[in-house]
Amino acid sequence: MFMRVLLPRSRAVPANRLMAWVCSGLMLAAAPLSPAWAQTEAEAAEARNWLLRLHDAAHNRSFEGTFVIGSGNRSTSLRVAHYCDGRNQYERIESLDGEQRIAFRQNDVVQTVWPERRTVVVEQKREGNAFPQLLKGHEDRIVEFYDLARVGGDRVAGLEADVLRLNPRDAYRYGWRLWAEKSTGLLLRAEVLAGNNQILEWSSFSNVVIGPRPSLDSVQLPRAKVEGFRVVQSPVLPADMAREGWAIAETPPGFRFVRAVKRSAIAADAARGQGGEPRVLQAIYSDGVTFVSVFVEPYGENAQRKELLMTLGATHTLTRRQGDWWITVVGDVPAVTLRWFASRLQRED
Repeated sequence: MFMRVLLPRSRAVPANRLMAWVCSGLMLAAAPLSPAWAQTEAEAAEARNWLLRLHDAAHNRSFEGTFVIGSGNRSTSLRVAHYCDGRNQYERIESLDGEQRIAFRQNDVVQTVWPERRTVVVEQKREGNAFPQLLKGHEDRIVEFYDLARVGGDRVAGLEADVLRLNPRDAYRYGWRLWAEKSTGLLLRAEVLAGNNQILEWSSFSNVVIGPRPSLDSVQLPRAKVEGFRVVQSPVLPADMAREGWAIAETPPGFRFVRAVKRSAIAADAARGQGGEPRVLQAIYSDGVTFVSVFVEPYGENAQRKELLMTLGATHTLTRRQGDWWITVVGDVPAVTLRWFASRLQRED
């Protein structure tokens, strides 16, 4: 549900984003901006201030607690500790349901421990992918394609919060309802909303402490406890779309190219011993609130693959064959947005 690099694999519940970070369809044309959505300059400035508070709190505040991610009748819990000392960010995220996995992050390096498999997977991450790091800091672009307003107050996990609505101005993105802690702006709860206000997914702290005394030992990989574990490097290499022979001539309104990489496998696959040399091209696009990833890999005549459009909570995944290539487009966006990307992906040999 929250900002992350999305990966083209099935997931039991949306919460696997947090751990695969160690890693529905509204078939509508874009609606024109109506006068009811228009913001005054003062309202736009206020919206930018809210966005800056949310972004700053998620990156520069220390916090620890437990949160739950849910969709429909599925939910999962995770324990998180996030510390910032001004120069470095440290994070520990542990799954509390299903197979145990613990992700340790220091700045861009993520090490995921799979105790049952006696495996540690090491990855490089550039984006802050986990709740509550919802926003990417492109405030001017966000207020161009969303309207943000405070709609009331509430309490989450025992803390007073401002409730905000982030309303999309077209059909290429979802709306959000956000609960920001009053004094710090830390995001305490978030809901992804369809056009009819249906809640597609939600994430919320069930308990949280803001500003705890940092305990760096708790967020760093305990070497003694993983002695003898298999260490798997899951390489992610910078890539150039044009040199790889691909282009998307036009993106949906508001979405911009972030970067392209070549990868071999996600953390879960690497933990199972799958992977190898980087062969999957991933192009990442964002509107400042959410991501869309376009994956390109060789089709393979022996591959058992079906073209499909799959929905899990707010996440759509579209797959199709394009000549000798297999295309996967995935994101927390309406299906019409994925179809836009897929239809405009061009091979340039």
